[in-house]
Amino acid sequence: MSTPRRRPAFRIGDLDVAAGRSATGELPIARLVTGTRISLPIQVLHGRAPGPTVWLSAAVHGDEINGVEIIRRVARSLDARTMAGTVIAVPIVNVHGFLNGDRYLPDRRDLNRSFPGSPSGSLAARIANLFMTEIVSRCDVGIDLHTGSDHRTNLPHVRADLDDPETRKLAEAFGAPLMLHARVRDGSLRGAATERGATVLLYEGGEALRFDDEALSVGTDGIRRVLAELGVIGPDHTDPRPVPIESRRSTWIRARRSGIVLLDAELGEVVQRGQLLGVIHDSVGKRLARVTAPKVGVVVGRVQQPLVNQGDALVNLAEIDTDMLPTLGRFVSTHPPEDHP
Repeated sequence: MSTPRRRPAFRIGDLDVAAGRSATGELPIARLVTGTRISLPIQVLHGRAPGPTVWLSAAVHGDEINGVEIIRRVARSLDARTMAGTVIAVPIVNVHGFLNGDRYLPDRRDLNRSFPGSPSGSLAARIANLFMTEIVSRCDVGIDLHTGSDHRTNLPHVRADLDDPETRKLAEAFGAPLMLHARVRDGSLRGAATERGATVLLYEGGEALRFDDEALSVGTDGIRRVLAELGVIGPDHTDPRPVPIESRRSTWIRARRSGIVLLDAELGEVVQRGQLLGVIHDSVGKRLARVTAPKVGVVVGRVQQPLVNQGDALVNLAEIDTDMLPTLGRFVSTHPPEDHP
């Protein structure tokens, strides 16, 4: 009787990971001006059985740290001995920005507008090229983790191409409170990876430089549900799986005047057309402008910084069909459209 053939080892960088094992390593990026080497930290969990290869990435923007903790929790919960397929965890993509608590790279480039990159371009282009070559090229599915930026916070939600059946299936499996159909941005990791044939989800939750308990829990549970949907792990027991609200478009409501904003709008709240979401005052208390909802929608993002300039983004509203309102009873706001202190 022949012995079942052992699954081949997974090779990436200097790592050679046997089936049923996990290992951590580094992919060299560059050196600081001091000569210190900067590397991309990775963890590989290589299952005993064949299956899809999935990457998990965070901190493409260096100050978006929720994803770093989410990946730590997910990786800690996995056992390569019982897995099918392979998980490549990259908790910090923008290492330079992470070290400085900064969204951008030292040259002020946005790494998530630099994909697919090139081996001889800017620092951002080189990091993007390294990630595409070493990570994306080996993977079938990717989950990229983000937070709000610039003193804004986001409701935990998934952004994806919901018109693609496979992507939609995984977005529904994730089970975030909301899934938003989002176009691909030029230069983004999601866009470049999709062009290479990968199925990609982008998860948003919380704000920069702050851990958010809800965002951490939703992100951790959601990734495990996706891995279970893909057959990488057994059925996940975080059910009952939430049914996400679906939106096809989101709109930022912007400040009509400069001043001090007081917002009543809460993340996840379903608001109605014309509803008062807040007011803008001057420094002596004179009311300058109202902030109102232009359409029915779910509050998926809001500013945390009360000092605003004219044109600043205040509330991000994910538009929903009014026919959905009867099914969202407990989420619908009871604030009267005209009242505000």
